[in-house]
Amino acid sequence: MVSDERPSAEGPATFREIFAQSEYRAVLSANTLTWVGDYAAKAAVTLLVYRETESVALSAAAFAISYLPWLIGGPLLATIAERHPYRRVMIICDLVRMALMLIVAIPGMPAPMILALLFFVTLANPPSQAARSALMPLILPGDRLVVGISVNASVGQAAQIVGYLLGAAVATVNPTAALLMNAATFAISAGIVRLGVRHRPPAMTSEHRSNLLRETAAGFGMVFHTPVLRAIAVLVFSAMLFSIVPEGLAAAWANERAGASMDPGLAQGVIMAATPLGFIVGGLVIGRAVAPARRLLLLRPLAVLAPLSLVPALLDPPPVVVALLAATCGFAVAGLLPVANGLFVQALPDGFRARAFGVMATGLQVTQGAAVMATGLLADRFPIPIVVGLWSAAGVVLMSLVALRWPDQQTVNAAVTAARAASGAPPAAASSDDPGHVEPGRPRHAVT
Repeated sequence: MVSDERPSAEGPATFREIFAQSEYRAVLSANTLTWVGDYAAKAAVTLLVYRETESVALSAAAFAISYLPWLIGGPLLATIAERHPYRRVMIICDLVRMALMLIVAIPGMPAPMILALLFFVTLANPPSQAARSALMPLILPGDRLVVGISVNASVGQAAQIVGYLLGAAVATVNPTAALLMNAATFAISAGIVRLGVRHRPPAMTSEHRSNLLRETAAGFGMVFHTPVLRAIAVLVFSAMLFSIVPEGLAAAWANERAGASMDPGLAQGVIMAATPLGFIVGGLVIGRAVAPARRLLLLRPLAVLAPLSLVPALLDPPPVVVALLAATCGFAVAGLLPVANGLFVQALPDGFRARAFGVMATGLQVTQGAAVMATGLLADRFPIPIVVGLWSAAGVVLMSLVALRWPDQQTVNAAVTAARAASGAPPAAASSDDPGHVEPGRPRHAVT
């Protein structure tokens, strides 16, 4: 059952409140399994392809291929989730990925076939993740959604670290075992979703369907023609331009700058792990310890702090200090993303959430890839500390402009009210003690 009890206006929702929702526990458990399995499989497939071909380029392609579906058709694939029950979409995607990973695990599979199968595996990611994202506000009302997003993000970062370490360790001994482990996580995930998530009718009814291209275009229009949604998209995309840079340049940075004080491999690991660790701490601390109204007030300063924390890279600090700077950036991003995401889903009418998720996820992939590529090209000509420091200084200017243009609270409240009206939900008033928070109440199709 989903309760209508409102979180206290005097403080944030608690972990106890969100974990009391059995559907949330099921979704989080299922996705944590698949996250760990996916990252473990990435490490295993990269090693498997390298052993098969002895080609660094093909090995890198095996790692990067997971981004392709988002870049070439993420919004289109995410639209599929709007047409069908979210639970069914998640289960079918898990079962398809399980079957394909079992084929990838067949010994002696040629590298081109592995890459082709991996591409088809990752095609299931956009609809599955879009369905999960659209399901969240139906499970967690009000401030519980923001805290739930914080937990999801922090668990996802932890799963990335665990998955990479586990996958590398298992794949060194037996890559096939790591792939079979990934297939098993998909099977278990499908079972958890089937048993733990309630069936809901599709968000888009048959009479509202046109064709996938037109429906996808409507998703883009909803995001970029709605001022509040557009402001959130610009904020999130801009933040990603800078937070990904230390992780993307970690290998070269460590090997060029580690010196005799630290092993380059250790330095790379420390730098790469710093942003996820900072994200975990920031998401849990700010999501739980800071009241909803204050989180909204912190959104703009945290947006500026994210790139500002990396500007001291100009001084060419040692890897440990670089890691601290990256962790601070991750902390700031973790403080603003759940709040921005929570506002985003509240300002979206029911029936657009999966499509809007596809738009945002694709934008994130493109933004992060472009940032790493641009800074990588610059770092070929100039010292990495100079590149990162000046790139981040430009980010401070950009994020300051974004913060200045952030819509006022009246505009945000009006957007949330309009989305609720379009979804057929009754209006809800914000508490006078919590001027930044608008309770989204019970969306259509929620459990009663």
